[in-house]
Amino acid sequence: MEGRNGRPRRRLPWWLALVLGLVCAVVGVVLIFRPFTSLSVLILLVAAGLIVTGVATLAAARSAGWRLLATLAGLAWIAAGVLVLGWPDLTTRALAVVVGIALIAGGLVEGLAGLRGSTDERLAAVVSGLASMIFGVLALTWPDVTVLVVAIVFGARLVLFGLRLTWTAFRDRAGGVAPLAEQPPGRLRRVGHLAIAVLALALALALAGVSWRINEAEPVVDAFYDTPDEVPAEPGALLRSEPFTREIPDGAEAWRILYTTTVADGVPAVASGIVVVPDPAPSEPPPVIAWAHGTTGVARRCAPSVLPNPWTAGAFFSLDRVIAEGWALVATDYVGLGSEGAHPYLVGEPAGRSVLDAVRAARQLVEVSDQTVVWGHSQGGGAALWTGVLAPSYAPDANVIGVAALAPAADLVGLVDNLYDVTGGSIFAAYAVRGYTTFYDDVAVGDYVRPIARTTFEAAADRCLNAAVLVSALSAITVGMDIFTGDLRAGALSQRLEENVPRAAIEAPLLIGQGEADGLILADVQAAYVAARCADGFPVDYRTYAGLDHVPLVEADSPLIPELIEWTHQRLDGAEPSSTC
Repeated sequence: MEGRNGRPRRRLPWWLALVLGLVCAVVGVVLIFRPFTSLSVLILLVAAGLIVTGVATLAAARSAGWRLLATLAGLAWIAAGVLVLGWPDLTTRALAVVVGIALIAGGLVEGLAGLRGSTDERLAAVVSGLASMIFGVLALTWPDVTVLVVAIVFGARLVLFGLRLTWTAFRDRAGGVAPLAEQPPGRLRRVGHLAIAVLALALALALAGVSWRINEAEPVVDAFYDTPDEVPAEPGALLRSEPFTREIPDGAEAWRILYTTTVADGVPAVASGIVVVPDPAPSEPPPVIAWAHGTTGVARRCAPSVLPNPWTAGAFFSLDRVIAEGWALVATDYVGLGSEGAHPYLVGEPAGRSVLDAVRAARQLVEVSDQTVVWGHSQGGGAALWTGVLAPSYAPDANVIGVAALAPAADLVGLVDNLYDVTGGSIFAAYAVRGYTTFYDDVAVGDYVRPIARTTFEAAADRCLNAAVLVSALSAITVGMDIFTGDLRAGALSQRLEENVPRAAIEAPLLIGQGEADGLILADVQAAYVAARCADGFPVDYRTYAGLDHVPLVEADSPLIPELIEWTHQRLDGAEPSSTC
């Protein structure tokens, strides 16, 4: 059989094409689903993929018009594979660079070579080549250049390349496979190749879109949050304030504040927050709702007052209700979110102190009453419990008369245990490991994070939760708990988590609300925590809500919200609290 230029067309045996296609597809799947086993295994998989791709490209170079170009490309793929195998002390960053360059070069060759085919063939080759080049650019420039990028980008390319070879092998098993760049006639065959190329391009564009969205969504911490040169020694001192208008409802006036606090006895710190009051001011100074927000991240730019959606980011959907009741809201960012320094995520005392000192600072800005009711959700629910524990000794002047902890992160060991079964649980685990390793000297990252996944861990811990949602699909595939080498429920981390379970007495009336369908803070874990408090003689008003998951528990239409408003009125009116113990 002859090609279009009259030269004999060399065929690749269908069985060899089938073997090469299946090998590519299998290696790609393993890369995508098991990228964190070890660096050595990852290197072997990537090297095998590069070499097999090179062999397949050489075997397909049968048209005189582009044989030299394809041969050079095949040799380049093989050389890249050999380079990966022979590079001593190869890092994941270097691996990403090699893969990125190989994908860009391979895509360019594929596109140029395909221009010599028919219209359908040219379109498929150009689309497939463009997809490969986009994959390569992502491997080189994604802000989280990690094993995740190598696995998804190169693994996906291998799977699609393998499917293309396998498709051709099955279609031509009776008489040999024609060159990949010069397909034999057959509409179904050409349509199949074009469909796979379009799928590759769609995946590449989707990943590029996610990368763009992450970059665009990154908030900026401005100079307002910088620590002044001179800081008062006492906690709760207002350092700085300025008007705040983002997502503030009608009938309210707001400011962001910077104030002093402490992370532990004798250890000063600075924190930021938001103060919102009714406008016009009510006839009597409004009581204070001290809000402790849910997880937003652990990096400085993840502070609610920095984020474009300060309230929904921290799962607060009732600001308009608070203002309508004539109450003031004081919402801390916590230490290390917005302000300089590390954020001690899920560490109890710093969180409780941040809440209490925000109330003290707010009283220096606006006139409010001396009554404070604390609300908190998730991470903030745990912070609310610690606020109640600390208030009598640390800040009796805050006059905390009630604590409402909603789906609180109370039993931290139970929470971490559940993260192994939660999609995207590794993001929260990364936050916890980052928070505890920066706060406690005896908790080390190397004791819990695989060396190969260190870059991935750092990237995950540095990402705000609102950006993490954009990559949750990828996280569910690759950034699982496999990035952790040890059991997070063991060793120094487990001991420190146990220390931060709020078990001490809370003098103020306590309400704990829990969704029975919560997939993050499990209802049975929460019930066990409440039962332990009751057994220790501490009264709790424990309320559960059927069918509600973690965030829906505190959304505006949740049945909890009117109950929370009424419960707060009872505290402000001095009514006798109830207990379900």
